[in-house]
Amino acid sequence: MTELLIFGLYVFVLAVFVGFQVISKVPPLLHTPLMSATNAISGISLVGSLVSAGGNFNSVSTVLGFIAVTAATINVVGGFMITDRMLKMFKKGKPGAKS
Repeated sequence: MTELLIFGLYVFVLAVFVGFQVISKVPPLLHTPLMSATNAISGISLVGSLVSAGGNFNSVSTVLGFIAVTAATINVVGGFMITDRMLKMFKKGKPGAKS
C-alpha cells in the first residue's frame, strides 16, 4: 500500500467517526435546519456532477457523471421531501385537517 492510500483511508475513517459523532449529538429541534443545509450541499454536488457528465472529457467520465447526477438528484429530492414532512409536524391546526 502506498502512503497516499493509507493517508486517504485514515482521513476517511476519521471523517466517518467525526461525522457520526456530530450528527448523533444534534437535538431534534435542529434537524430541519440541518437537512436544509445538507440539501444545499447536495445541490452543489449536483451541479458538479452535471459538469462532469457534460464535459465531454471521455466516455468513463460521462458515465460516472451520469451516475453521479442520478444519485445527487435522488438525494436532493428525498431531502426536500423529508424536510417538508418535518416542517408539517410543526404546523398548528386540528389533527387530520388538510392545510
